[in-house]
Amino acid sequence: MSLFDLAPKSWWFSPAVLGLLGLMVGSFLNVVVHRLPRMMERQWWRDVSQQLADGESWQRSFGQPAPKQYAAVAAELNGHLDGLGPLTLSKPNSTCPSCGHSIRWFENIPVLSWLWLRGKCSACRAPISLRYPLLEVLTSVLFAGSAWHFGSQPVALLWCGVFAALVALTAIDWDTTLLPDSLTLPLLWAGLIAAALGWTLPLATSVAGAAVGYLTLWSIYWLFKLATGKEGMGYGDFKLLAALGAWLGWQAILPIVLMSSVIGAVVGIALKFTGGLREGRYVPFGPFLAGGGVVVILAGTSRVLGWIGQ
Repeated sequence: MSLFDLAPKSWWFSPAVLGLLGLMVGSFLNVVVHRLPRMMERQWWRDVSQQLADGESWQRSFGQPAPKQYAAVAAELNGHLDGLGPLTLSKPNSTCPSCGHSIRWFENIPVLSWLWLRGKCSACRAPISLRYPLLEVLTSVLFAGSAWHFGSQPVALLWCGVFAALVALTAIDWDTTLLPDSLTLPLLWAGLIAAALGWTLPLATSVAGAAVGYLTLWSIYWLFKLATGKEGMGYGDFKLLAALGAWLGWQAILPIVLMSSVIGAVVGIALKFTGGLREGRYVPFGPFLAGGGVVVILAGTSRVLGWIGQ
């Protein structure tokens, strides 16, 4: 008899169990949020070094030989990159950014370790950001919400995956104004595949949702750019709304956009009064899109339209 058979199958997908799973996934998401942008930056510098060393590309682009010093710069840049050591989601082990103390397993238990350490590194007593346990708790609440909304059944795990991706994208976009393709595109394709397998929406509705989601923000982007000469949002926002459309259908696009605007207005006002608005930097739209998506997933399209229409 397997462990899975010792309890009713519905128990394994209950709010309590998925909430506990959310704590563990949230701990991993903290790693994703911290490392993925740095992994992307390293790859961009590697691309720069390769481009600097590509004399044929320079010749095609500028119609003249590349400056000789560019090859030396590319070699030096590669040397710096090679000397950094591996950086993936699993390597190196987590360490304190202040003193380099290697975090032991019992110092990495979601929420409990932060409370036990009183929010400080055990070695140097440097403060550990409150955002770490908050992100773990948020993920736990969303996972439990998935079980509550969709029922204690395997399909709830699908939506847990959606919530995990949205949490990671929210934190990364807020920190860096980036929505990585390595998260938005798998989220989009997963929505289409889930529909194709009959787990969520009719496939045609999912495809239409992805197309309407992308084209909605793409159109707004170009209208704004033609009118002002400025870029009001990034292409990652188009892909994120397309991904939400693939999961929720084209009917959900308007409620998501409206709800994200409401959330953005509330957050913007709060930041203005608390002095948290960042001078000279864009306020990313991705976190508000993700928030609007979560509300529509849990509340439903018609209910959100009813709230906004009141």
